[in-house]
Amino acid sequence: MKKSMLLGGLTLTATLLLAGCGKSDDVLVVGTNAAFPPFEYVGGQSGDEIKGFDIDLAKQIAKDAGKTLKVENMKFDSLIVALNSGKIDFIASGMTITAERQANVNFSEPYYEATQVVLVNKDNDSIHTLEDIKGKHFAVQLGTTADIMSKKYTQNITAFNTGFEAIMELKNSKVDLVLFDSEPAANYLAKNPELKMIKLDFPAEFYGFAVSKEQPELLASINKTLAKMKADGQYQTLVSAHIK
Repeated sequence: MKKSMLLGGLTLTATLLLAGCGKSDDVLVVGTNAAFPPFEYVGGQSGDEIKGFDIDLAKQIAKDAGKTLKVENMKFDSLIVALNSGKIDFIASGMTITAERQANVNFSEPYYEATQVVLVNKDNDSIHTLEDIKGKHFAVQLGTTADIMSKKYTQNITAFNTGFEAIMELKNSKVDLVLFDSEPAANYLAKNPELKMIKLDFPAEFYGFAVSKEQPELLASINKTLAKMKADGQYQTLVSAHIK
């Protein structure tokens, strides 16, 4: 789970125009960090639309609930605070289900399996095993699983608000590696051919939508939509569209 020029409190109301909507209590607010492609990112013809795999899932969740989806873009490490203060209704931001997070929020059923990978400059041939990353200078995205996990291997960590900033630090040779979720890493790699990806023996992770512990009905609704989408093929269609 996910800020430079992409942030700035960007707020988008998704174009889910449903019959009878328009009242505030008919709006479902999802919090995200739109710097985590292909799960959430800023794009579209206008250049300020929040798109991605998570957002399309969130649109269907809102539609099934008979509500309009409103997307709030914020820093990844502020999402749980915003959720528990009532500013947003749920989180859709490539957020890994962890025991630490489960102490503060409830998670939906897992909807995507991921893992951590290492990105390095192409001329770096020093990393082949987990032992090789110990003591290295890591760049990570603040508040993510990589941020937490990196502390097992080194104390030399620079955390950024976005993965993009971490990648730039690597390209400028100011860090040894970037630790990042596999799919966003592949997305950045496609745009930065001077880098390469190294897959190590990291454990699998599972993304879930986070909901306040005071909203069991919403959690049940989200799980119902996920189950329906997996059963009728909508889920796989979105996977094929967003994740290459």
